Amino acid sequence: MTKRVLVAMSGGVDSSVAALLMQQEGYEAVGCTLNLWSYEDRVEPYNECCSLEVLTVCRQLGIDHHLVDCGQDFKSAVVDPFIEDYLTGQTPSPCGHCNRLVRFPLLLEAMEKYDCDYLATGHHARVELIDGEYRLLKGIDPFKDQAYFLYGLQPEQLEKIKFPVGGMLKDNVWKIANEHKLVSARKPESQDLCFLPNGDYRAFLKNNSSIPIEPGEIVDTDGNLVGQHEGLPFYTIGQRRGLNVSRSDRTYVVGFNATQNRLIVGDEEFLYADGLIADQMNWLGALPVSHLEIDVKVRYRGKTLPARFSSLDQDRIEIHFEQPQRSVTPGQLAVIFDGDVMLGGGVIRQAIHTTNSIQPETPNLEKIRS
Repeated sequence: MTKRVLVAMSGGVDSSVAALLMQQEGYEAVGCTLNLWSYEDRVEPYNECCSLEVLTVCRQLGIDHHLVDCGQDFKSAVVDPFIEDYLTGQTPSPCGHCNRLVRFPLLLEAMEKYDCDYLATGHHARVELIDGEYRLLKGIDPFKDQAYFLYGLQPEQLEKIKFPVGGMLKDNVWKIANEHKLVSARKPESQDLCFLPNGDYRAFLKNNSSIPIEPGEIVDTDGNLVGQHEGLPFYTIGQRRGLNVSRSDRTYVVGFNATQNRLIVGDEEFLYADGLIADQMNWLGALPVSHLEIDVKVRYRGKTLPARFSSLDQDRIEIHFEQPQRSVTPGQLAVIFDGDVMLGGGVIRQAIHTTNSIQPETPNLEKIRS
């Protein structure tokens, strides 16, 4: 009996080729698109990532297509925390949270609903059976690898998930799409978050924040007033441009004091952290042994960094880098690897500075509202 696979499709080249490859392997493919977010001024029920071209791709491949509306789930689990993170001086990673809390849980539900045996997506990652366990690995293409954003998958989910393009270079994906004249081959890749028109997160925060975003003081690491900021959510750790401060030295954002609505700036040396603390950990296998030598990635486009790991508890970890690292940013993800194999990941809550004493606070939202 032919196995059925539900393919998460956006109309983009990766998911389109993923569906084609599943067909070529002998599976009966079924297309599925999650309607995560629709803008008020758009007629079609799709966002920046997904378009009506997905219907054309499905017709080209001769497969059924289903649309699953999950806008409210997405808003409550991803968009609202995205806003609150910025309000509390963090720089969130919404794609990672969406995959963990919305996209994969709902797609796996849809897989069952539409009587499919597997779920396939166009992510550049791999699943392999290693020593009797399904493990998540980096994609072959180092420039397109998306394993970082899949840190929240559960070990029991991996057995049902396939990443058909994860073992390919992106150039080969484009080549296959062009050879089969898929309409997605003419569509440029979207680099923006699906709920941000034109990638303008500042305008989105202004229009959707539950509390006013107020200007305030910019102070240096000694507490001296050096300028005025436009609102803390509009800045991120390591930012240098657009600060308009009265300092002779090259100046960077090095922290936030959300209680006093102050932006903290300083010299480049204050950007370097010796380690980090992360929470909301998810493990794709057994909890690693403390003091294990690992590789950790602290931003999507960053390199994996050699470090040592300590477990504070099942949900919290402490990581110390071999060499101090620049711009470790609360709200981003810390994802742990052993070579190409992902061990787990969580949300950075604090950068550890032992060389420099600055430890900017990150209070909770209720404290700010009061």
